[in-house]
Amino acid sequence: QAQLVESGGGLAQPGGSLRLSCTASRMITSVFNMYIMGWYRQAPGKQRELVASIDYRFNTNYADSVKGRFTISRDNSRKKISLQMNNLNPEDTAVYYCSQYRDPPPPGGVPQGSWGQGTQVTVSS
Repeated sequence: QAQLVESGGGLAQPGGSLRLSCTASRMITSVFNMYIMGWYRQAPGKQRELVASIDYRFNTNYADSVKGRFTISRDNSRKKISLQMNNLNPEDTAVYYCSQYRDPPPPGGVPQGSWGQGTQVTVSS
């Protein structure tokens, strides 16, 4: 299994921006290329939910709540994904997790695969 390491969380003001990154180690590039990569988040008292995902063909999927504000990208050569978050609002406050998996989960579910340790994003004035 890959080891996923997230970075880039922190504090932002409403309307501000943050960029998250996730790098996979213990995995060769050709294997990394076979996986779907995703960002999930979990706010206190809530279930973990999909934010955005990107597959090996660079097809993307976004939660309705972040469409037009967040952009997921993927650099296979670096075994890295990023999440550019713009126009943040307090409802975006959560721990954000990077995930790597083969099969998409059912709607509302979470995938079976590897997870990072999470990075805190707080949006507050």
